[in-house]
Amino acid sequence: MSQPSTLVILGASGDLTRRLLLPGVGSLLELEPERELRILAADRADLDAQAWQDRLQPALTEGGAPPEVVQAVAATSTYTSMDATDPVALNALLTQAAGEGGARRVVLYFALPPAVTERVCHAMLGLTLPRDLHLTMEKPFGHDEHSARALNTLVAHLVPDDQVHRVDHFLGKSTLLDIMAVRFANRLFSAVWSAEHIESIEIAYDESLALENRAGYYDHAGALRDMIQSHLLQAMALVTMEPPASITARDLRDATAAALRATTLWGGDAISGSRRARYTAGTSIGRAVPSYVDEDGVDPARMTETLAQITVEVANDRWAGVPITIRSGKALGATQKHIVITFRDVRHLPRGLKGADPKDRLIIGLSPDTMELRITTNGTDDPLELEQSVLATTLRESELEAYGEVIAGVLDGNPMLTVRGDAAEECWRICDAVLGAWERNEVPMEEYPAGSPVPAAWGAALAD
Repeated sequence: MSQPSTLVILGASGDLTRRLLLPGVGSLLELEPERELRILAADRADLDAQAWQDRLQPALTEGGAPPEVVQAVAATSTYTSMDATDPVALNALLTQAAGEGGARRVVLYFALPPAVTERVCHAMLGLTLPRDLHLTMEKPFGHDEHSARALNTLVAHLVPDDQVHRVDHFLGKSTLLDIMAVRFANRLFSAVWSAEHIESIEIAYDESLALENRAGYYDHAGALRDMIQSHLLQAMALVTMEPPASITARDLRDATAAALRATTLWGGDAISGSRRARYTAGTSIGRAVPSYVDEDGVDPARMTETLAQITVEVANDRWAGVPITIRSGKALGATQKHIVITFRDVRHLPRGLKGADPKDRLIIGLSPDTMELRITTNGTDDPLELEQSVLATTLRESELEAYGEVIAGVLDGNPMLTVRGDAAEECWRICDAVLGAWERNEVPMEEYPAGSPVPAAWGAALAD
């Protein structure tokens, strides 16, 4: 039985709350209608009680919450118009959230810009906080390694780190959770999951969508910060971590943090170990797309990339010598959202077998959730002619949205599917050298037409 909890949403009138957070809560309430949850909302926007209900109830319903559950949650939900950086107003809200005797778990969700989140944390320093307070923060966690470390130091004065949930909704994707079963419950793959048998790894999240009116955020972030630093390095850590003793928050986060600490740019060089590009005018998903620099709200002088790729190495006994390519981009014609494990060739191919020896690969699809094993077999016409056979399956579909998975853990006080402070710092460390080289213009800004595949020279794993 879950503990009664109060979800306090700062920034409740914003797009993130309406589009992702509340539907995620709705998917959780569909699965667990008996969960006792109260939602207190706050923001600067001047909304009356009905205006808040008009936002809350459709969003919970969209996530799948039954009508009677939506009504029950809505009956106890309130909205407060306030400045979250005001200590007096914040103290009153947190006191209300803790309930009589401070018996409820309070989850404070910062659906706010990072700079505002930091100011709210400063405002909390002098307050008497609920005894079971959990802080939940959206990416990015800082803007470089130094700022991430400073933010971690600040929140450490408020609550212990296991009560700080740095949200990476990617960790709630069912496919990433399935990686652990594929790796650790399967003797076939467990035995070959190392540099001795694996030649290379690619983790890609290529999208056909272009900017889609998100210049206010994206033109300051770019593909490297938006996807690689925030999400894909966490996926890489799950793929490369050492087997944990148990799938618990402590063991899993220890293992992924160790993998990130061992990660370096390929050859230690940000110039040869990274590429960047931005799209020019073209056609994507059947419609005309202008050049990125001509999109509304874009400042060409920022030199923001829409396609980024880094190659790294996990420099330990298991993975030394294996290039790991991590890529993400927008307005691409071929949408490849996957993890590709490419196996080494056999040491000796017996004479008599002929034809091309195709690469054996395990392909884990991130969207949709699929898995393919491409293995070399004998030909259908000539048994000595080599060809490739594909064994494919659809992976389980989670009963919860990715945000629902994350919120369930947060409300239960389990940080397993959120990012630990040291891991957030390591992700910035890996990317800071690349960002520095780009700012010095040591890596050229390439171009690709919207709707075209990843440039051939970038060596996408499935382009061959």
